[in-house]
Amino acid sequence: MTSTTSGAPYRRPGLRALRPFGQGPLFAVSVAVLAALVLLALLAPVLAPYDPEALDLSASLVGTTGDHLLGTDQSGRDVLSRLLHGARTGLLGPLLVVGVSTLLGTLLGVVAAWRGGWADTLLSRSMDLVFAIPGLLLAILLVSVVGPGLTAPVMALSVAYTPYVGRLVRGIARQEKARPYIEAYRVQGWSGRTVCVRHLLPNIAPTVFAQSAMNFGYALMDLAALSFLGFGVQPPAADWGAMINEGQAAVLQGAMLPALAPSACIVLAVVAFGIVGEGLADRIAKRER
Repeated sequence: MTSTTSGAPYRRPGLRALRPFGQGPLFAVSVAVLAALVLLALLAPVLAPYDPEALDLSASLVGTTGDHLLGTDQSGRDVLSRLLHGARTGLLGPLLVVGVSTLLGTLLGVVAAWRGGWADTLLSRSMDLVFAIPGLLLAILLVSVVGPGLTAPVMALSVAYTPYVGRLVRGIARQEKARPYIEAYRVQGWSGRTVCVRHLLPNIAPTVFAQSAMNFGYALMDLAALSFLGFGVQPPAADWGAMINEGQAAVLQGAMLPALAPSACIVLAVVAFGIVGEGLADRIAKRER
């Protein structure tokens, strides 16, 4: 292991491995799509031409017009306005799920890998137990106790996604712990906590970040499914999953956009997050060779 001029062991690139350039046009397009979705969600109150919850039964299932670019739903609500506002709940929920599960999973994984022994066994078996429970089932059970809305699904999916992150972090943290530079820092008298926070965590962060990008797409799809089933965000609030549910009847009447538009947004977002996550993972794997 090489050393710096100060005598400290070499530190691997860490977060610099996340530079997303040079991944090809598909990766760049996916990043642009995600950036556009986030921007549209943030600017929804400004960009939306109508109140997303305003009813106008006289304009029920109006097709694309100059006033309604994506038409209206059965209640006469502007689909474009609801789509823009739905992006806020559609992205906020997964963000909370990924944020909480990543923090918990990283903490549990690092502790299990660093401590080893009974701590590793206890934490690993606990994660296996949670891993065995389907996330959607856990969310439905919690909704039956707490009630429908965004809170219960986010809490349940955060718990359900934690083992995915925890098992990944445990594996790569054990590999990282075996590297010579970790032992070199410990020989110099650094505490285990300091080595973990200042060196081990930054070096495993790129892999965790890549996995989080893919988890974001999965969480978005799960939350949309729960809203579609009536367990998530409740009408009249705008949400992509709930919009698909409400648009089912309109499809039978020949109006496709109320259900097709939110479906396309969900597919686009999930695919884009998957491509970005895979691209980051491939870049990290190449740097490790």
